Amino acid sequence: MLSRVLPPLALFALLFAAWEGYCRLSGVSELVLPGPSAVLRALYIHREAIGGHALATLLVAVPGFALSVSFAVLTSVALHFYPRAERAVLPVFVASQTVPLVALAPLMILWFGFGLLPKILLVILVTFFPVLLSLLSGYRQTPAAFRDLLRSMGAGRRQIFLRATWPSARGAFFAGLRISATYAIVATIFAEYAGARQGIGIWILAAKNSFRADLVLAAVLVSALLTLGLLGALRAIEALSARGPARRHHA
Repeated sequence: MLSRVLPPLALFALLFAAWEGYCRLSGVSELVLPGPSAVLRALYIHREAIGGHALATLLVAVPGFALSVSFAVLTSVALHFYPRAERAVLPVFVASQTVPLVALAPLMILWFGFGLLPKILLVILVTFFPVLLSLLSGYRQTPAAFRDLLRSMGAGRRQIFLRATWPSARGAFFAGLRISATYAIVATIFAEYAGARQGIGIWILAAKNSFRADLVLAAVLVSALLTLGLLGALRAIEALSARGPARRHHA
């Protein structure tokens, strides 16, 4: 565990030290580029306010991401059993990923109002495709010999999917989840830019309008920590799901 954590922590410490050293030695104004110490100080002073905004962002990102994963799984299963539908629908999903967030967020607000729905829909649209594509790719990685063996034993398409295809896609599934999780917080912040009362996006807008670079960077740090938290939760779920079959086998 330490061998995984220490190298990135050491790199971050080195980058922050270089950043802090540059700010102190160059004499650049904190209004332009505050050092890490100034950012952490601002984060500590405003911890309650920014904590409330971070919670508001999470309350959109997490349900949106969960719904996105659910829709991606159901869609991938349907497309796996109906390959013609996959050839027809997949280009549409690819085209949906070419629309920039900066244009999509205002449209969601315009069409669905300023409530929770447009923000969750934006998270779903942004995070849906990587999970779907990863699952479809994972399904194709099922060993042909395993499928042939199950067919020879009288297994139908549903049994082959549950016993061979779905387990074979596990690694690709979690890879897609990790990619999508990195987009969930960003998509939520963009939705908040377009229209919200609370959230990291609103905090960044207010800090920018007040020319507080330290508060903007503090919000960036918080959003990065939220994303890392989501990734950590996914790694924990992946580890638990890997141990489950082993535990049942030894029970």
